[in-house]
Amino acid sequence: MAYSTRLEGTIVSSVSFVQVEKSNMKKAIEDSLDLIDYRFQKNIKKVVIKPNMCYYWDYSTGQTTDPKFVAATIEILREKISPEVDISIVESDASAMKCKHAFKFLGYEKIAEQYNVNLVNLSEVEAEPVKVKAGNQNFDFMLPQIIKNADLRINIPKIKYMTLSKISCALKNLYGCNPYPKKFKYHSRLGETIVALNKVMRFNLCILDGIIVPGSQTSKLGLVMASRDPVAMDTAAAIVMGVNPKSVEYIVLAEKEGIGKTSFTAEGMNPNYFKDRYPKKSLTDKAITLGYKLVCALGLDKRLFI
Repeated sequence: MAYSTRLEGTIVSSVSFVQVEKSNMKKAIEDSLDLIDYRFQKNIKKVVIKPNMCYYWDYSTGQTTDPKFVAATIEILREKISPEVDISIVESDASAMKCKHAFKFLGYEKIAEQYNVNLVNLSEVEAEPVKVKAGNQNFDFMLPQIIKNADLRINIPKIKYMTLSKISCALKNLYGCNPYPKKFKYHSRLGETIVALNKVMRFNLCILDGIIVPGSQTSKLGLVMASRDPVAMDTAAAIVMGVNPKSVEYIVLAEKEGIGKTSFTAEGMNPNYFKDRYPKKSLTDKAITLGYKLVCALGLDKRLFI
């Protein structure tokens, strides 16, 4: 173990760091799972995969999960579990995005056809009401049955800077599992919303597509990470991005709410290798972030999206 945030006497989670070699995504994913000693159970019947589909940006921008990365994960699932395992790729409508368009524009319709998997708009499926509290905020959400009834839930996020939440990775990716389409209503309490959704919808495995990443410029980082713990993954992602995890409010709150641990051990490559190569935010990006926070503070963000 080349890197650890472990404090004396604390329980830690494992996060793997793997560099993709010769564009072999599948091997990198397999290696990342082996490093955290993850094994798929043979009795799994239904799997849900949640990639990042933020708006209609192509994966080449670094903003959304590469459909080829999801395809490689599907191949592994079919090999390790069963060729007949039922797999659904899920996303929900947002303030400025419709799933039916995103699935097509981002390449997921082709993946669904090629691999015989389901594309599910969470805003259109059966769901049940749930109440949950995060911090001092109470929420009423609709929990999609397809997520509740899945035997295995896999989170495939991106790693990127965000305006209000500072970063986006595993925890933030579940924001897209909220079926309610007008998500701007949660801007004023975004951190608590992210944590509340992660309390309601517990995903079993996180596999990060950090092959192409945005920042001061779009770059090929070639990073794949895996962890059972979304809090540990987000902590590790923040470190790679040069952000103090303790300054990310939803990471701190998620640990307090028992979703995971910020203490982790790095398996595989040293995170500093990727930290040194991650494209940091420019002064312009920082100015835009401050401007957007001001817009939200004034309540002028109702037509914008996250």
